[in-house]
Amino acid sequence: MAKGLFYISPHKKETIIFSDIFMDIEYLLLLQNFRNDIGDALTPFMEMISLYAITFLCIVPAFVYWCVSKRLGLFAFTAWSITTAVNATVKLTVCAYRPWIRDARILPAGDAISTAGGYSFPSGHTTTATPIYGSFAVHLWKKMRMAAFICIAGILLTAFSRNYLGVHTPQDVLVGLAESCLAIFATFKIFGYLDTHPEKEKWFLLAGFVLGWLMLFYVTHKSYPMDYVDGKLLVDPEKMTRDAFGDIGQLICFCAARFVEKTWVKFKPVFNKKSVAWAITGAVLLFFMISLGSASSGSPHSALGPHWSKFISRGFLMFYVLVLWPLVMKFTQKKSKN
Repeated sequence: MAKGLFYISPHKKETIIFSDIFMDIEYLLLLQNFRNDIGDALTPFMEMISLYAITFLCIVPAFVYWCVSKRLGLFAFTAWSITTAVNATVKLTVCAYRPWIRDARILPAGDAISTAGGYSFPSGHTTTATPIYGSFAVHLWKKMRMAAFICIAGILLTAFSRNYLGVHTPQDVLVGLAESCLAIFATFKIFGYLDTHPEKEKWFLLAGFVLGWLMLFYVTHKSYPMDYVDGKLLVDPEKMTRDAFGDIGQLICFCAARFVEKTWVKFKPVFNKKSVAWAITGAVLLFFMISLGSASSGSPHSALGPHWSKFISRGFLMFYVLVLWPLVMKFTQKKSKN
């Protein structure tokens, strides 16, 4: 087994050394020794930061979309959807194994290993946290500098937590950060262009929709490494493609949901006590949906199969945020006016 960006089976003679340049294993061992020295005192906090990033962080832009700034909420969801789809495709192209597979000295902290199966490069947690936190940081930088710094701290903490827990190498999170920043930049340019050419949005949505299906076709039909240790498959491609169906499906359904909302719903948020109350109610419902979805989506026993279950779970989240709850809020606004 070679220590590098890619896992090399023991029976292969080739070695690919890349990550040794960054001394990533030594860095993870340094953090591991620090964890042991302080008795894992910071581990629960780091686990909480990581868990929040991939579960409930999306509630924040949803709330903003519903009653504060539709544009800002939409910006965050656009950057996030682009990043997750691209990251899933890159992850299943590179097929890099986790640090503890590459070096047996790495012992992930707490329960991190149970939630960090599959391929390692780039970090999925980083590419979930960065586009959401980063979108708010960009928009708050001039008016609310302290809030922007808090968002940047959220990005850095999430990225560092993946190294601290021993489940990702430095380049995993650095490339995840780079992907996310590029997605934020692309989203910024797209939104700027659509400000003067709003009629062109449907073509961007169509492009994202088609690109998403092409990504799904690619990750479904490409070949994957089938390396075994002690008779156990290191990474199950079925599980990885199942997760990709959720990540890429989010982009596909985001484009569809945005088209439906823009064409027929035409929701306009209003910031008042009643709208805030309805937004809080929607956020609570979203919290429970995410909690239930995390426990059930992608189950091998799902009626639709694990892959499409993941796809529909993430797709429903997009439609709920962009279409369904805005319809509820629009109805209550009309009722109040009457």
